[in-house]
Formats: sequence, C-alpha cells, structure tokens
Amino acid sequence: MPDPSLILGRRVVVVGYGNQGRAHALNLRDRGVAVTVGAREGRGAERAREDGFDPKPIRQAVDGAQVVALLLPDESLGKVFAAEVAPSLAPGASLVFAHGFSVVYGLLEPPEGVGCVLVSPVGPGTALREEFVAGRGIPAMLAAQPEGLLPLAGSYAWGLGCDRARLVETTFREETECDLFGEQAVLCGGMPALAEAAFETLVEAGFSPEVAYLECVHQVRLLAELVASVGVAGMRKRISDTAEWGSYQVGPEVVGEASREAMRRALERIRSGEFARGWVAEAEAGKPRLLAFREADRSSRIEATRRRLFPTTPE
Repeated sequence: MPDPSLILGRRVVVVGYGNQGRAHALNLRDRGVAVTVGAREGRGAERAREDGFDPKPIRQAVDGAQVVALLLPDESLGKVFAAEVAPSLAPGASLVFAHGFSVVYGLLEPPEGVGCVLVSPVGPGTALREEFVAGRGIPAMLAAQPEGLLPLAGSYAWGLGCDRARLVETTFREETECDLFGEQAVLCGGMPALAEAAFETLVEAGFSPEVAYLECVHQVRLLAELVASVGVAGMRKRISDTAEWGSYQVGPEVVGEASREAMRRALERIRSGEFARGWVAEAEAGKPRLLAFREADRSSRIEATRRRLFPTTPE
C-alpha cells in the first residue's frame, strides 16, 4: 500500500497545465498535497488561475521544490527543462514524469543527485480527473531511477487517486516502448485506421455513408467499453452468437500476418529510437506534416458524415 505521508510532506511543483498537468494539480490538491503550478503565461496559466492556483514562472516555481512533476509535451520538455527547470533544482529533488519518452530517448539529463520517478496514469488527463471526482481512479504504472524512490512514486500515485484502481511496477523503457506501440498499433493508429477502412469499404460498395458510419465507427466506443470492463472473452459473451461467429471468421483475416509484420516493424522503430528521432525532427521543423495530416482528417468523408449525423459534437 502506498504511504501518503511521503507526498503529503513535500511541496510539489507541477510544470505545465495542459491535459495531464491540470488533472495532476487538481487531484493532488484535493488529496491535501501542497501544489504550486509552474507555467508560462498563456491559456494554461489562465486556466490555473480559474482553478484557484497562483501560477508562477517555471524557474520561480521550481526553486527549492522537493518534487517537480514535468508534464509538458514530449517534444518540448527537454529544452524547457534545460532552460527553466535544471538551473533552479534543489539538490536531492525528485523529478516526476507521466511518460518516460524524454528520459529513455535522452531529451534531458537530470543533474547529479536528482532522482527520476515515473507515475504514468493509463489514460488521458480528462479521465484521470473525472474518475477521481467520481471517487474512483484509473490504473498507473510506476518506476523509479534509482529504485529506492519507488515508494515516492507510489505515494504520488496515491495523490492522483490511482491507488483506487491498480498500481503496476515497470521500468521507464518498458512503459515508453509499450505506450508508444499501443498508441500506434491500436488506440490512435490501428483502431481509427481499421474503422475508416471499413467505412470506406461499405461506401465504395454503394452503401450510405450514414449507415456505414453508425455500423463501423459509432459503435466502437460501446464495444471498447465492454472489452475494457470484461475482457475480450467477456465482450464476445455479451454480443449475439451471429456477431461472435463472424468475429472468429473475419478477425484473423483482417488482422493477419501482414498486419502482425507491420506491428513488428513499428515496434522495432520505437525500440531503436527511429520513431523518437523522427518525431523530434518533425517538431523542430514546425510540425508541417502533422498539420497536413490534421487537415486531411478534417476534410475526409468520414468526418463529413460524422458532422451530418452529430452536428452538435465538438470538433
């Protein structure tokens, strides 16, 4: 069981007030932790004030802090750390990361005597906050360098409410590589690509986009929630026998050896650092390809169909 006193007895600085930063700061504060928000002026700082914090410039916030949670985007974390965090770090301070990307791929170098703690909630910041407010939590993965800081990781996870769900020990590298692979192969890459391919197959065969969308895209959430709550076998137990039989027939064809080989190649790019190098280069160039992909998404037939069916849903 985590020891809450380890985090309750320290001043925690949350650097960044975006998706994860806001959830961490609010949950920690609600658990009784002394939280200071470090943020540059802009929307993040404005929202922190709306939430009752008094955000400070990052250097000022970090000065003398015992625990500093670095919750900025992966691609910008290294530069901000070098310029605004490292110069103010107190000897013996601990850095907290929600994702191991910057540590594993060498985007930052902690000073001598400064430990690194990984507390990675398995879900977006919005879910972390919503579940906490509801009296629940989402699981988190924990790691520490050196390992002696693992109790601090558990205590910080308690502050987020993740102890209400499950805490799983891992390593910075394992969390990073599995997280990137899961995003790319399933959650943010594979699943949307599969749904869009199925949608396009039906439309190209003459079926209406609206019906194709409802059958291939809209129901994804419902089935995903079933899988998350009762597992794959439990999901199949709760659908019709017709749907279950079809899943056994077609699933292995759609995700066959070609798909598995693509997954192996994706994993190798992650483990070798190729993906990280490419993403950092893209970010440093101003993200031109990423912006082009976003625009293509917004103008796609599947998005036009969604807007017709559900015009009040947010973009």
